Amino acid sequence: MIVLPDADVAKAATGAVTACFSSAGQLCVSVERIYVHESIRDEFTRAFVARTAALKLGGALDYHAQMGSLTSEDQLATVSAHVEDARAKGASVLTGGRARPDLGPLFYEPTVLSGVTPDMLPFAEETFGPVVSIYGYTDVTEAIDRANDTPFGLNASVWSRNGRAGWEVAARLKAGTVNVNEGYAATFGSVGVPMGGMKDSGVGRRNGAEGLLKYTESQSIALQRGLALRPPKGVPGSVWSRGMTFGIKALRRLPR
Repeated sequence: MIVLPDADVAKAATGAVTACFSSAGQLCVSVERIYVHESIRDEFTRAFVARTAALKLGGALDYHAQMGSLTSEDQLATVSAHVEDARAKGASVLTGGRARPDLGPLFYEPTVLSGVTPDMLPFAEETFGPVVSIYGYTDVTEAIDRANDTPFGLNASVWSRNGRAGWEVAARLKAGTVNVNEGYAATFGSVGVPMGGMKDSGVGRRNGAEGLLKYTESQSIALQRGLALRPPKGVPGSVWSRGMTFGIKALRRLPR
């Protein structure tokens, strides 16, 4: 997620909570890195951390909880390892950062980190859990380059009061889907547009015309007419080659 300096901070912070912690961060399109312009970084961080800390955790099959459980012991171990690695190497845990066995065997608090550096697991590894890191930037090109500096490229998000500015940044991100002023739902719920990843996030698309094509097998049939591509009997190959080359050049000069 890239938060531009003109973004509505309250809306961006609220959107980030949904983008990061829906399904306990276990959506393929979940946001795990947030780049915020330094001019609003402190304000955004305060708003985002406050909203994250206020999330209600629970496992009941009703609508009272705002975040649920992880799906497996392996995933809980991965999330815990990523947070502990970052903490041990100097990152700050702004909220969360611990398992909650009092709520259930696989619960982990929604966690916000700052000060994450390239040597820490959450920096470039996929956590696939309720963990997100906040980074500052001063130049939008810097933010785009840092966002693109990853082997993954499934989903991204851009926040700005100026839709055109958000669109222009989105077009420079190497991700299969990019949402402006939304975390993931705008593209995720638009079945008429293709959805898929770039780089190590996969090949092919689902939804849209491109998605239909993956269920098809293409077949090519050609019926040869007129001039053959091989030289007629008695014509040397060198002569035939020069003649064909001249003919192709002549055809290119014809008006279209």
